[in-house]
Amino acid sequence: MTAIDLGLPVLGGLDRVPTEDEVQRAKDFTSDQEVRWCPGCGDYAVLAAVRSFLPTLHIKRENTVFVSGIGCSSRFPYYLDTYGMHSIHGRAPAIATGLAVTRPDLSVFVVTGDGDALSIGGNHLIHALRRNVNLTILLFNNRIYGLTKGQYSPTSEVGKVTKSTPMGSLDHPFNPVSLALGAEATFVGRAMDSDRAGLTEVLDAATRHRGASLVEIYQDCPIFNDGSFDVLRKPDQSESRVITVRHGEPIVFGNEGRYAVVRKGFGLAVAPTAEVAPEDVVVHDATDTELAFALSRLSDQDLQHAVFGVLRRVDRPTYDDLARAQVQHAVQDGTADLHSLLHGTDTWAVQSGNVQIPHD
Repeated sequence: MTAIDLGLPVLGGLDRVPTEDEVQRAKDFTSDQEVRWCPGCGDYAVLAAVRSFLPTLHIKRENTVFVSGIGCSSRFPYYLDTYGMHSIHGRAPAIATGLAVTRPDLSVFVVTGDGDALSIGGNHLIHALRRNVNLTILLFNNRIYGLTKGQYSPTSEVGKVTKSTPMGSLDHPFNPVSLALGAEATFVGRAMDSDRAGLTEVLDAATRHRGASLVEIYQDCPIFNDGSFDVLRKPDQSESRVITVRHGEPIVFGNEGRYAVVRKGFGLAVAPTAEVAPEDVVVHDATDTELAFALSRLSDQDLQHAVFGVLRRVDRPTYDDLARAQVQHAVQDGTADLHSLLHGTDTWAVQSGNVQIPHD
């Protein structure tokens, strides 16, 4: 059951053709706040992409909300002329869940980083995904704590030397995409800050998806982890590493499709396209969870192969629609009586030190 089925107000826009007076541009989503990130930070590229694609959704600014936690990426709401909230460390998904449940007319985004989302906020993130709350979660991954000046994060590589791990990190890092798939997020994607077209394509698809959408965005911290994704940017190395997937298309990559993804046992492998039969090349199916997970495991911490695009997209009832349906049902059948709930047969009255169980 959806909000439409219940006759509740729902989000406008999303393919609705706007009138001439309603046409919005990137500048309309630009606030008057000075952007305060370090020069060269990947956050600038993501902000520019978001400002550019938001007008294409035809959603009014007053129906758009960005909720962030703590970290460099979490300054995002200041720089957008929409509603927003710079909340507390790791709790942005919880706050955004409350908004999504109570306000179906809002398009709710969460902006978070690898530390904010995967360390103190880990439980909030996985349960928002598990519940399939109608949120679009942008997870900026620079593999470092930037705001607090260069400590290792939950996505830093084993052996990473930082201010908090002078002899190298001992922690095995999270793979955010694998984690989201394990939590059964109904939409999981990955993009790179420097790939404007690819980033916009994934962000647009994530926003149009009804349900919990997570987009991991690789981006550099030029001060504390400069060049962390250079192997995916330099043409001489990216050709054999960067894999872009699209639903229904064979997974080939590199110059003129030089490489292909093929089945290998219960997993996947990369092989020269010329050395495999066409029928052995994997065709991407975004509804196949096992395939999505196998693709996510091609992206180990050494970035030998990194998969970008929409890895998973399936439909499932959203938590917020189901919660509103319960409330409406209770209202309609007369059981929505707060007094009865608070004074049911499982409550006790304490008088003069004696415990009495009240009768119906």
